[in-house]
Amino acid sequence: MSGGQSLNRKKQTGQTRKLAIAPYLFILPNLLIFGVFIVIPSLLGLYYSFHVYDGLNPMKFNGLGNYIKIIGDKEFWSTIGRTGIYAAIVVPLIYAVALGIAMLLAREIRMRGFFRAIFYWPTMISFIIVGLTWKWIFGDSFGILNHMLSVIGVEPVGFLTSPFWANAAVIIATVWSRAGFFMVIFIAGLQAIPTDYYEAARLDGATGIKVFRHITLPLLKPTSLLVFMLALIDAFKAFPLMFALTGGGPGKETTYIVQYIYEIGFTKQELGLASAMSVMLFVIIGGFSALQFRMSKGGAV
Repeated sequence: MSGGQSLNRKKQTGQTRKLAIAPYLFILPNLLIFGVFIVIPSLLGLYYSFHVYDGLNPMKFNGLGNYIKIIGDKEFWSTIGRTGIYAAIVVPLIYAVALGIAMLLAREIRMRGFFRAIFYWPTMISFIIVGLTWKWIFGDSFGILNHMLSVIGVEPVGFLTSPFWANAAVIIATVWSRAGFFMVIFIAGLQAIPTDYYEAARLDGATGIKVFRHITLPLLKPTSLLVFMLALIDAFKAFPLMFALTGGGPGKETTYIVQYIYEIGFTKQELGLASAMSVMLFVIIGGFSALQFRMSKGGAV
């Protein structure tokens, strides 16, 4: 083998190695961020969950003591139930609103891009800002809505002091802030449906509701499952919007599971117990994710 051939082979080997390493270098920043902000805090939370820890004094190993305490904590299960009811209402509403808007804006209409931006815009706002904005609308003494009602001679409504209206206000604000995000997912799903199906349906005389029921909905099944699961996970993680809008009140009416964990951890300074609750919430959300994965694979549930 000549010296020139040997040199060329070494160069080729070096280039091949560089090409093999390049993809890992591109994902390295994301892996570092994921590791620092997700993996390490998660492992620390799991570690804390087996200890009594207030953030000031040394930790004391407690075994499964925190988990046993949670099993007997009526307020924890009450909050889980309240969160479940909230999710059972808000998820179908988000699904219906997002799908309805997506079907309107998936068509060729004038200013389609403008309307898509308008409906997507709320998703870009911080939940805290969303909560404060809706607080100005629903506020009992200074709210825009009560001011408008007083102008037409209607008595002010306790939107944030009545349990029913406080929950309604939270649900309205949540749907307003999240529907745009899921609208984008639905638009992508609708555009992936081949137009041949609709043309064949028109030839058979099917229109309107029949086309929606027999073509659009079945072919949107994977997208629908994704939207349902993401919205459900969002609902179980809900906290900043409610905290800014109602503060969890009146009483505990709009205190959901993440706010309860926050109060246990940072108000009562029981970080070990709060970590154990977070682990249990992770198990619940992980169960939903596993269910979504299984359903998306077409397995029986």
